Amino acid sequence: MHIYRVGQITGYIKTLLEADDRLQDLWLEGEVSNWRAYPSGHIYFTLKDAEAAVSCVIWRAYAAGLQFKPADGDGVVAHGYVSVYEARGAYQFYVDDLQKAGAGLWALEFERLKQKLDAEGLFDPARKRPLPRFPRRLGVVTSAAGAAWRDICRVLSRRYPLVEVLLAPSAVQGDDAPPQIVAALERLARHGEIDAIIVARGGGSAEDLWAFNDERVARAIAAAPVPVITGVGHEIDITIADLVADVRAPTPSAAAEVAVPDGAELREALAQAAATLEAGVHGALDRARLNLGRELGTLRRVSPQGIVRRERQRLDDKMQAIAVALGNDLALRRARLEGLQGQLAPLSPQATLERGYAIVREQQGRRVVRSVRQAPAGRPLSIRVADGEFPARAEEGPRGPHVT
Repeated sequence: MHIYRVGQITGYIKTLLEADDRLQDLWLEGEVSNWRAYPSGHIYFTLKDAEAAVSCVIWRAYAAGLQFKPADGDGVVAHGYVSVYEARGAYQFYVDDLQKAGAGLWALEFERLKQKLDAEGLFDPARKRPLPRFPRRLGVVTSAAGAAWRDICRVLSRRYPLVEVLLAPSAVQGDDAPPQIVAALERLARHGEIDAIIVARGGGSAEDLWAFNDERVARAIAAAPVPVITGVGHEIDITIADLVADVRAPTPSAAAEVAVPDGAELREALAQAAATLEAGVHGALDRARLNLGRELGTLRRVSPQGIVRRERQRLDDKMQAIAVALGNDLALRRARLEGLQGQLAPLSPQATLERGYAIVREQQGRRVVRSVRQAPAGRPLSIRVADGEFPARAEEGPRGPHVT
């Protein structure tokens, strides 16, 4: 036999209660009794009906956000979780949201989660990401057998057949849908080459669409690494997933239209851009030609070619003038030279020879004989006259040396 301490068994019971998912996300309806707000900010009360009662606690953080404060006897619907207060060994209901009774459980849960996620900033427009203008690959989370998938494929094929579509199939209704939607989003995130994701489902009742009001789905959409477009139900249907998504479309077909550009519009815009570009190019060429003509005219007026031509002509004129001046100078110098030659001609040795004089030279050494002492008898001489030269020899005569 094993004996347990009270604390041990109480802790064990607490563990059992907190391991039960149903008891950790629970709505209870009943009548408020013994409502007490403590100076600490916490609130304690009892929730009861005709069959039973449960002690309830609202911690200060949640009490500050209550939309209303009931009085004893008021009917309410409370959301929270069940656990054990070990000091008393009693189980308690820990409340995080409180609504007036009669609002409807679906609506209450929707408002509770909406307020919670809004307070965390998941609906903040500042965190919404813009969609890629020309996506190359889209991920789609929906049922492979549903009409939503066929509608999305039809719209994408018509509007923008260039895009590649990758389906991550998932249930979109029932208790299995939220974890499957989350898993599909995670698979697309791991793929790493997705430009945007469409989460879609066709129309249905509020219960049919409830998977898209699941907190797990909302957080998976917010955590997606690329923009998420929701197209859930019809235009009047608003889900938590729509509020968290980067873009909300009213239907799956509309989500596909939002995700990609219209090919027809792109072709028209491209044609208009081409026409505008062509007109702009032609206009630019015309303006360039006009400017070029003006610049050429200006260039011709200030072109150095004109200056070069003028200077070349001036150079030719100067060269001609120099040539004339040189010719005149040469003629003048030639006339002067001729005049000097005329003056020098009578004084030249040839003219002297022509007057009967002769030049006597020694045959050896060709020295001019200027004295009889230079021509002793027997020395060979050479005598030059006007028309030539002949040999001679010095002889001794009665009067001294003479030439023979």
